[in-house]
Amino acid sequence: MARTEILRFNGALERDPAIDAWMKAHSGELGSIAHQWFQVMRKCGDEVRELLHDGCPVACLGDAPFGYVNVFTLHVNVGFFHGASLPDPAHLLQGSGKFMRHVKIISAAATNAAALSRLIEAAYEDIKTRVEHG
Repeated sequence: MARTEILRFNGALERDPAIDAWMKAHSGELGSIAHQWFQVMRKCGDEVRELLHDGCPVACLGDAPFGYVNVFTLHVNVGFFHGASLPDPAHLLQGSGKFMRHVKIISAAATNAAALSRLIEAAYEDIKTRVEHG
């Protein structure tokens, strides 16, 4: 893992009411998918915090973001702030940015849930390492 500056967000809360409002505003199958995967992020550890950033729910370790969800017209993105450095043996990650990657979900039935769960856990462990070791 290359040493990089850690992105930090001010205002992360243990439970942000703005995210619960966002979830209520995104109903239907895609909203349910986003909620399901954000719940997985929330359960990664006791020090997980959250905030609404750029209009979507973001999960952080303290103030350092590791994942997000967003609902689009036809799909959900489950994204990772340091996704380019995550192990992805199932080849779920998309994107070509220097750091960020996402998994595009069109339906719950078509999701490799086990592999996505492992990506979320890997993203959480990755940000813990980055925060603890600079």
